[in-house]
Amino acid sequence: MTITLNGEPFELASPLTVSQLLTQLDIDSRRVAVEYNLVVLRRATYDTTTIREGDQIEIVNFVGGGSPS
Repeated sequence: MTITLNGEPFELASPLTVSQLLTQLDIDSRRVAVEYNLVVLRRATYDTTTIREGDQIEIVNFVGGGSPS
C-alpha cells in the first residue's frame, strides 16, 4: 500500500499504527511531532491511529541547539 511520507510516496506492506511506523523507521516518538492527514496528533494517539492506503504523514524532528548567551 502507498502512503505519502514527508511529501514522498512510501510503500507499506500493510496498515500500521503511527507507533509501528515510527518503530519501523527507527524514530524515537518522544522526539518528533506527527501530522496525520493535515492534523497534528497527540502522542497518546500514536498507538491507536492506523495508517491506511493514501494517507499523508509528516514527521518533524525536534532539534535543540544554539549558542549559549
